[in-house]
Amino acid sequence: MIEIIALFFLTRSIGQLALRKGLSSLKWKIITIVTWIAFEFLGVMVATMFFSQHNIVSILLVAIAFAITGYYLVRRYLEQLPDIEK
Repeated sequence: MIEIIALFFLTRSIGQLALRKGLSSLKWKIITIVTWIAFEFLGVMVATMFFSQHNIVSILLVAIAFAITGYYLVRRYLEQLPDIEK
C-alpha cells in the first residue's frame, strides 16, 4: 500500500517535469509506472537467485531498490532534455 502511495507522488512529480519540458504528462506517467513495475519484477528475479524463496523480506527490499532505480532512470532522462522557452 505504501508503495502505491509513493508511486502516486513520484508519477505526479514526473508529470510536472514532463510539462516543464513541453512533453505529454500522461505519456511520461505511464512510462514511469511501467518502468517501476518492470524493474520491480527484475529485482524479484535477481533477488530470488541470491536469496532463498523463503526470504521474502530481502527479496522485497531488493525489488523496491530496483523499482526506485527505474524511477530514477526515467527522471534522469527527462532532466537531460531541454526546457521549453516561453
